[in-house]
Amino acid sequence: MMQTGHTIEAGQRFVIMGLGVSGLAALKFLIQQGAEVTISDTRSFTTLPADDQKYIQEKGLLFEGDGHSETFCADCDAVFISPGIPTDTPLLQTLRAKRIPVLGELALAAPYLTETVVAVTGTNGKTTVTALIGDLLRSSGKTVFVGGNIGTPLLDYLRHGRRADVLVLELSSFQLESAGSFRPHIGILLNLTPDHLDWHGNMVNYAAAKMKLFQHQTETDKAIICHDDPMCQQLGCLLTEQETYCFGGLDSECEARGAGRNFTVTLPGRKQEFYSLAGTALESHTGLLNSEASVLAASLLGCGRADMERGLRDFDLAGHRLQFVRKRDGVQYFNDSKATNTGAVLSALASFSGNIILLAGGKEKGEEYTVLKDAVGKKVKQLILMGEAADAITTAMANVVPMQKAESMNAAVILAAELAESGDTVLLAPACASFDMFDNYGQRGDIFMQAVQNLPEPGMEGAV
Repeated sequence: MMQTGHTIEAGQRFVIMGLGVSGLAALKFLIQQGAEVTISDTRSFTTLPADDQKYIQEKGLLFEGDGHSETFCADCDAVFISPGIPTDTPLLQTLRAKRIPVLGELALAAPYLTETVVAVTGTNGKTTVTALIGDLLRSSGKTVFVGGNIGTPLLDYLRHGRRADVLVLELSSFQLESAGSFRPHIGILLNLTPDHLDWHGNMVNYAAAKMKLFQHQTETDKAIICHDDPMCQQLGCLLTEQETYCFGGLDSECEARGAGRNFTVTLPGRKQEFYSLAGTALESHTGLLNSEASVLAASLLGCGRADMERGLRDFDLAGHRLQFVRKRDGVQYFNDSKATNTGAVLSALASFSGNIILLAGGKEKGEEYTVLKDAVGKKVKQLILMGEAADAITTAMANVVPMQKAESMNAAVILAAELAESGDTVLLAPACASFDMFDNYGQRGDIFMQAVQNLPEPGMEGAV
């Protein structure tokens, strides 16, 4: 039987449950290590991508389709589960009762990690902070791998054998649930607001999954926590083994603190350093907090101020994150399609002074939309709703703001343009998943931006 936290021995038998991106990376990694691997998936073999079918056939691997059976999955030394498989399913509980280890990609990778590891989690901002830390480190001359929940899977990095100075990993709650003995040298918790409650069941379970980031840290490791997030503050008090640092507003006593477009970082052995985000892609409330966390992490790894300033100045946000689309007739249009939960919407609203026409709605994820009432009441002048969650949001926002419904994104954009006045901001920040009307949040954002670009120039609405 395989022991968790140990490297793989040739001939050990693994079952891959779920052949998604992570499952495929694990499959190839395990084969490289000399393991004997079989595959169980909810899809039939013929519905797998053609390249995956070819690989399985070339390697002569045993495949179980249309679900996971105990007979198939128990015939092994260990089971690898993809992040999309709940860790508490009856089958996995049965396997654990048989003393069969159930491992995720972090648990599988942990014994092979010799580099400095920076791991980023939180409800919102993970991708931006992960990418930004990578850029700051590169600006300081370090070789960096950026991946995990974005880009290249960690196991693919290990399989190819190219070693970096620092690994910067974005980690989801799904990945952390099965992280095993994984231990980052620097762990960052950005924020914690309701998300994926349809999966985790409640905030206690969701928070517990996130906190596994710090579970195996020692006194030589470091935790970075958001002081401005009440739940992060509470959870930060539970950390006792590692060094703990925080970031937040000017009224805090954090090592990284600021307001508006400026912040300072103060660390033992270094003079206080001043940073300005003026004129950068990070010049927003959300950008300020993300920059504080990123610069704090890079500073703890020895990066210099001049190099980090250059990294901040050159950084570009990924698409669909408070992305400016167009200014038309004095009205600005922003695409924040990645705002798939209420916490992200609150962050987006905090980046504007008011006069917002907010486009929201989509597929529900177990959110409590009433948490938006105060911010919407202060910042939003009109709410335009779409998708499955439109009725639930309407109920939650009753008597808070004028609301209208739209049947499509194009109709919502046209309605917003009709209602908007010079000085207003039209903001897509859905607070929901996209899968009721779109393939993903990226497609939703693309369609929004195209609809905005298709709006006629003022005075040309009636032109033929």
